[in-house]
Amino acid sequence: MADQLSVLFVCLGNICRSTMAEGVFQSLARKQPYEDLVGKIDSCGTGAYHIGEEPDDRTMSTLENHGITDYVHHARKVHDSDFDKFDYIFAMDRGNLEDLQRIQRRKPNGKAKLMLFGEYSGTGKVEIISDPYYGGRQGFEKAYEQATRFSLNFLKEVFPDVEPPKL
Repeated sequence: MADQLSVLFVCLGNICRSTMAEGVFQSLARKQPYEDLVGKIDSCGTGAYHIGEEPDDRTMSTLENHGITDYVHHARKVHDSDFDKFDYIFAMDRGNLEDLQRIQRRKPNGKAKLMLFGEYSGTGKVEIISDPYYGGRQGFEKAYEQATRFSLNFLKEVFPDVEPPKL
């Protein structure tokens, strides 16, 4: 459907945070009551470090530990055209947001609303999803928890008349 919502998640390398957010969001949006409301979901990186690679093993095992076993992705770098293809582009941190804002200036008529994903923290303050790549397992669990909370809050805001699923 042409009027379905489209969302892009962005971090630096597209193997940890943005893939975690995409996997979580996809698992929620591909089920009722959202499956007819949300269309294209993707993730990418502002850097070209991991193009073509699968998500970090710790991202995948964290998703799998939480019942998300059907997520498949290969890293890619953000394209100017993403600002025309997506309704929302969510950066995981301020550095990536600034990189995306530079690209957005080249696409002033793009339809995408660019913002930090952590604006949907539900705490009254913006949260950053810290890069767990160089840390331990707890960083991936925290990224999962944040991605889940932010996704649910975002879906509640954009579809206020829809009853969210019970987790």
